[in-house]
Order: sequence, then C-alpha cells, then structure tokens
Amino acid sequence: MNCIRRCVRMTSGLLAGLGLSAVACAGADTWVLQPQSQLVGDTGVVAARHEDTLTDIGRAHGLGYEEIVWANPGVDIWLPGEGTLVTLPKRFILPAARTGVVVNVAEYRLYYFHQVDGKPGVSTFPVSIGRMDWSTPIGRWSVVAKQKDPAWYPPESIRKEHLMDGRGVLQKVVPPGPDNPLGRYALRLSLSGYLIHGTNRPVGVGMQVTHGCIRMYPEDIEWLFPQVPVGMPVTIVNQPYKFGWAGDDLYLEVHPPLEDDKSTRSREMTALTEEYVQATRERPAQVNWRLVEDVYRRQEGIPVLVGTGIPAGT
Repeated sequence: MNCIRRCVRMTSGLLAGLGLSAVACAGADTWVLQPQSQLVGDTGVVAARHEDTLTDIGRAHGLGYEEIVWANPGVDIWLPGEGTLVTLPKRFILPAARTGVVVNVAEYRLYYFHQVDGKPGVSTFPVSIGRMDWSTPIGRWSVVAKQKDPAWYPPESIRKEHLMDGRGVLQKVVPPGPDNPLGRYALRLSLSGYLIHGTNRPVGVGMQVTHGCIRMYPEDIEWLFPQVPVGMPVTIVNQPYKFGWAGDDLYLEVHPPLEDDKSTRSREMTALTEEYVQATRERPAQVNWRLVEDVYRRQEGIPVLVGTGIPAGT
C-alpha cells in the first residue's frame, strides 16, 4: 500500500453541504477554514485488501494507530480481511486553540493553522505522545530551532531505562541515520528537551509511546518542517471532548481520556458538560442528551450531530 497520501479536491456540492473547502496537496490533509464551521474534513470508508493491516490503511490515509482502532471496533487490527469495510475518521472538530501549531494529546493529532491560497486554513497530522511516566507537557511553547538530520543526545534516564530493559548500552550520542529515533527532521521547542520530530519506527505513530516528545510520520514531518518558522507558537492541549458548530448544527467528538488523565476520568460526564457549556455560552442549542450519552460511551473519535441552534428570541 502506498504510504505517501495525496489530498484530492472533493466535489463542490458535497463540500458546500458540509461548509468545507478541500485543497489538493502532497503529504498533508489541508483545508480552507469556513467562517460558519468549526469542523473540517469528512468521514470515509475504504475496503481492506487481504494484505492490509489497520495501521497500513491508517498511514495511507493520514491516520494514526489509536484513532483508526477507535473508529473500527470489532475489526481485527492486524488482519482486517479482504473486503472488510474500514471507517476512516477524517472529519475533525477543531481544538479550542487555533493559532500556529496545536497538539491535542487526547486525540493524538497535530493541527497547523496557516494561510492556504491567501485564506485562513489548517493542515492536520496524527502524532505519538509521551507515555504515562513521560507525559507530553501541556502548555504554550514555541519553536526555538530547526534541525535536519539531527543527532540524538539521550538523557541519562533514558539510557538507564534502555539498559534495564535488556536493549543493551545506548550511546551518549546517536548520529543521524536509520538507527536515529528522531528521523530526519526535528523542531526543538522552548521547553528544554522536547521536540516535534520524525521517526525510524512509523508503526508507533498515533500511540502513547514516546518519552514526552511529539512523533510524526516521516512524510508528515518532511512536509511540516519547511512550513514552520522559528518562533512559531506551539500550544499543547488535552481535550478529549470537543463540541463544534457547522452552520446551525452542533457536533460532539469524544476520545477516550488518556490513562494518566485522572482529572477527566474522575469527573466523566461532568468534564464533557463543561465543554458543552463553553461551546453554547454565546449560542444556545437544543441537544439530544440521550445521543450525547451514547457518543460518550462509544468514544469513537468521530463527530456526531447532537443538536441544533435555538433561534434568538425563542
């Protein structure tokens, strides 16, 4: 399966109905933002071939491990089977922060807000994030340096872990090349020791497996690297529940909270309700709460229409 995806221009009639405009581009999913919509993209379906895995299909369509697994409950990850229909969760509610680079760790996804054909737009990519004992830091940072073919200087804690896991001695400096886990491109953040970088193990993209850095598919970081200037803001958020408007329709997108997100897990629907209050603060809605609860239980990471706006004066 071809692992370098190509965006295609969708039919204007479908996009008009969704309030979206897709742009053809290599190696990135990119859209022009519409003033009346906080959603981009569209959910699709593809038939698996006998040699495909879900991760093969995910990478070919710009999706990471967790998000394609969430969207396809009951489908075998490593052997979907010839002809099995696989859902592609390619519609996204934009995160609350919408400037520069934004990473939502809860959905394992990076958003890059930039100009597209002279208009506000966004490109989005799957990412890996830090595992429980090496969590990716939430906050506002910036890009302070860019490196092509970077050397890796693993901290002493990682070198000790490597040895204790039986993987042998990890050198103090790992030079550029196929054994370098940073891949060919790295964006260094203002928080010391943290990077947005490529990988020599793309199968792990879209999982909670790093030592805190943000890991991208090689083809994605290759596209993003020349686009992002030094000084660009990078906002890292944890937003498992997202409400968003598309015209008069209100959508809900739910992702499973991270295992180490004890705050969200302890409050469950309360945390979701807080997001709803924020989304409808200036625009009230009539919501199907039974459907909201169903979307919350399924946690498939796909936006679902759950309500409509209430006209002023009613």
